[in-house]
Amino acid sequence: MANPEHVELLKQGFEVWNKWREDNPDTVPDLSNSNLSREFLEHVNLEDANLENTNIEETFLYSSDLTSANLRGANLAKTNLVKADLTRADLQGANLTGTYLPSAVLYQTNLRDADFTRTIINVTIFADVDLSKVKNLDHCFSVGPSVVDFRTLQKSWPLPRNFLRDIGLPEAYIDYLPSLFDTSPFQFYTCFISYYHEDQEFAERLHADLQDKGVRDKVILVLSEKTVQSNWVEYEVERTLDEEVRRKADILMPIRLDGSVFDCEDNWAKRISENRSIGDFTRWKEFDEYKKAFEFLMKWLKAEGEGG
Repeated sequence: MANPEHVELLKQGFEVWNKWREDNPDTVPDLSNSNLSREFLEHVNLEDANLENTNIEETFLYSSDLTSANLRGANLAKTNLVKADLTRADLQGANLTGTYLPSAVLYQTNLRDADFTRTIINVTIFADVDLSKVKNLDHCFSVGPSVVDFRTLQKSWPLPRNFLRDIGLPEAYIDYLPSLFDTSPFQFYTCFISYYHEDQEFAERLHADLQDKGVRDKVILVLSEKTVQSNWVEYEVERTLDEEVRRKADILMPIRLDGSVFDCEDNWAKRISENRSIGDFTRWKEFDEYKKAFEFLMKWLKAEGEGG
């Protein structure tokens, strides 16, 4: 059961609560089985908190930290979790009916038996998450593109086609996915292109050309102004680089459509620009320039393959 003092502190607002968390870093908040519905708790620090079977319906948790929180069986119906961090949170059996998840981060989050009926997603990050046991995933509302990384696809396959379509995957990719995930799990990196949805025209053209050349086992990261500004690219880069360490082989191949990556101060961008050659497709709309850039990319991929 919940600690009444913890519940009372939380209901005083995020400033009082977060100060208490700072002053008591070793105390694990116990809010289990309590009623926190319709509370205003934006920016609240609930890292590691016990919220098992808690009623959090219609609560405002905008930009809150729920990292590693225990939310098993919690009622989060119509809760505002926009920009919330749910990294490694346990949401097994949670009710997410009508929950707002735009720009939320779900990295290594346990979603087994969580109910996604009418859950609203948009620019939501699903990273290294198993979606295969989520209830009513095909009944969530996607109001814009979201991010589903390679490990999520691998762990969750097969996924509802309408879900894949609604998060922004092109039909051609959806048709191709079975050939990636219906075989050995170690073969899932078969020329996968990671890109921002506004660069879809370029990505589809490049994908078709790479498939025609039989390119396999590579992740092509398309870098543009929108990509660099997005909140998902760091996860894509870090996850792929981790896979490279596991495989002991180069997988990530960055290419750019403009110079934004060189102006970015984020660690992932510096890591790429300082340690990787970045293919230049800045003039891809010009036929001859695209052809030159593609030929250079193919030589580069061949050299990397021989070096591996």
